Amino acid sequence: MKKLLRFGLFFLVAVLVAGYLFYHWAASPVNSKNETPQIFVVPPGQPASTIGRRLQQEGLIKNDLVFQLLLNRFGLANQLQTGDFRLSPSMDLESIVKTLAYDTLDYWITFPEGLRVEEYAEKLSQKSDLNPQDFILTAKPHEGRLFPDTYLIPYNASAEDIVNILLDNFKQKSPTQDERTIIIASLIERESRHAQDRVLVSSVIHNRLALGMALQIDATIQYILGQKNNWWPKKLDPKDMKTPSPYNTYLHPGLPPGPIANPGLASLKATLETTDTDYLYYVSDSGGYNHYAEDLETHRENIEKYLK
Repeated sequence: MKKLLRFGLFFLVAVLVAGYLFYHWAASPVNSKNETPQIFVVPPGQPASTIGRRLQQEGLIKNDLVFQLLLNRFGLANQLQTGDFRLSPSMDLESIVKTLAYDTLDYWITFPEGLRVEEYAEKLSQKSDLNPQDFILTAKPHEGRLFPDTYLIPYNASAEDIVNILLDNFKQKSPTQDERTIIIASLIERESRHAQDRVLVSSVIHNRLALGMALQIDATIQYILGQKNNWWPKKLDPKDMKTPSPYNTYLHPGLPPGPIANPGLASLKATLETTDTDYLYYVSDSGGYNHYAEDLETHRENIEKYLK
């Protein structure tokens, strides 16, 4: 019995020593002499387990299981950042873990479709130290061409740098560079909450333009009246439709002088691939679905039915 107990104790000690040696080995640098930096990218939503496997596959750590253990030890399993990180095989495991938690070189940011420049600036200020007013002043002349997408932005990027990144993406992905088309697409983006409405709103806009009718698009009034914390006011009064501005499509026939938002790919395509209809009016119900009419009488019936 004593022999069995001694054997068990010896085995336990051996396991503990082996575990310690393995942990010490796994926590040491892959190659202490190789200081060549590598840029390691962590995309949004990637779990720590996947990050560990990738680090091991790319020769930056020795064992992804020990990587997980060290994350848990430091309480960082759910605090790894996204973005670019400068790592090298000469870094020990603890340094790599802390770099991934605290020292990203840049940040991921997503701009949804239909935002105006001021909303872009607010999102950027939540992610970086960029002055929102600097961005607004730089970006405002390019309203409509700041392509909605997910971007990896360097922390040290200036307002001009960021605007150029967005503009380059627009040039690559937009099916058109025509300003008139982009203006129409921005109107479609703000007036269409559902995909099926984009080509129909496009047809209404094109039909009204062809007849010389005022577009009477509420989103242009929202653009004029928008302020911080309420860039797209939902409740508009009849007096709002008389607000003096070249963007007021109730007062001025034709298109506004520039885009009112930054449209996505679907709205840009809808502008170019508009459906042939005789619709001249539409009204949105409480669910954001549009109801169309060819004449004023039917439009008034839709207003009575869907708004009252």
